Amino acid sequence: TAAAAAPLPEEDCMKLNPSFLGIALSSLLAIDLWASKRLGVCAGEGSAWGSVRPLMKVIEVSGHGIPWLLGTFYGLCQSSSAAAREVLLNLLFALLLDLVLVAVVKGIVKRRRPTHNKMDMFVTISVDKYSFPSGHATRAALVCRFILHHLVLAVPLRILVVLWALIVGISRVMLGRHNVTDVLFGLLLGYMLYSVVEYCWLSPFSAPALFALW
Repeated sequence: TAAAAAPLPEEDCMKLNPSFLGIALSSLLAIDLWASKRLGVCAGEGSAWGSVRPLMKVIEVSGHGIPWLLGTFYGLCQSSSAAAREVLLNLLFALLLDLVLVAVVKGIVKRRRPTHNKMDMFVTISVDKYSFPSGHATRAALVCRFILHHLVLAVPLRILVVLWALIVGISRVMLGRHNVTDVLFGLLLGYMLYSVVEYCWLSPFSAPALFALW
């Protein structure tokens, strides 16, 4: 009886009494998966909003890295203004940095895409089988801040740029590509990444070799 009354080892107590943080994270994950599945209304042609799926896929392409990289590189080659070349070169730098950072995080976290996702995405690479974070959301937030800071736009156009970034993020969940937390973290990461780009801003003084190429 004395042996039965002996206290449990500390490690056994921890197993029987999971931490509050562990319970909270498990609950958050369950809510995330539930909400993501409920909101994936365009995940397939037979989904609740299956008819809207083609439009969502157009929005998906608008936030893809390849069109942005090719468009920025083309503009950089065609630009005759030194100021425009500086802005475009830094946008190219931002896009490349975004691709590398998202790929690294995806490779570390290795969270699988939602089970209801239909793997018919436009031009994917190996890490695109992973879900966290959403590269489209990261890129949308990054490009949005970049455009708002470096282009002179009328108020309606500035609102459209912000709406575009939000719609790109929402479309990732609606298409079933990502969970809600993938998109939220992606938007936050892209927003913060712009600050890194500003801190490392490339100019004829800080990177003369790069500007000599153009």
